Amino acid sequence: MNKYESIIIISQDVEDEGIKALITKFTDLINTEGKVSEVTEMGKRKLAYEIGKNKEAFYVLVTFEAKPELITELERNYRITDEVIKFIVVRKED
Repeated sequence: MNKYESIIIISQDVEDEGIKALITKFTDLINTEGKVSEVTEMGKRKLAYEIGKNKEAFYVLVTFEAKPELITELERNYRITDEVIKFIVVRKED
C-alpha cells in the first residue's frame, strides 16, 4: 500500500454537522481498502480566488495508506459530492 495525502475544500455553506458527516463518509470509504492515519480539520480559510461564489471554505487534510485502485473511487466520490468544491490527492514519498 502507498501513502497519500488528500486536501478537501468544502463549501462555506456547509454546517459543522455536515462537515463531520462528509469527513466520516470519506474516511469510511478509505478504510474499506486502506487505513486512515490522520484527519486534520484546518478550519475556514479565505480562498485565493472565488470558486463558485465561495470566497471562504473549510479545509480538511486526510493522511492515509491505500492501494492505487482506491484513489480512482475516492476521487469519483469527491467529484459527485456537491459540497466539495476542490480536492487533490497526492502520493507521499517514503
